[in-house]
Amino acid sequence: MYIISKDLPEEQYQLYKQLEENYGRSLTFVSDPNFELIDFMGMKNGDVAYRGYAMMDQDGKVVFNTINDHWGEQIDKTTDELKKEYNDL
Repeated sequence: MYIISKDLPEEQYQLYKQLEENYGRSLTFVSDPNFELIDFMGMKNGDVAYRGYAMMDQDGKVVFNTINDHWGEQIDKTTDELKKEYNDL
């Protein structure tokens, strides 16, 4: 599991540390300033990335993506969808 954003590694590190301090752990960040992976995942929205989540299979094929600004607030729904998609692989 990774957080992908166009932010530079220095900016991502600050957020990584904040998440770690607030929640006791964080996730690995991937910097994608040229939107290459973000676009591949179907999550590019002009000059920004949509908020949401996506999953790739072992062959690198995008299995699904969900655009949802409130995925964190709806973590139960998010988790259920991720588990379902993972189990369908």
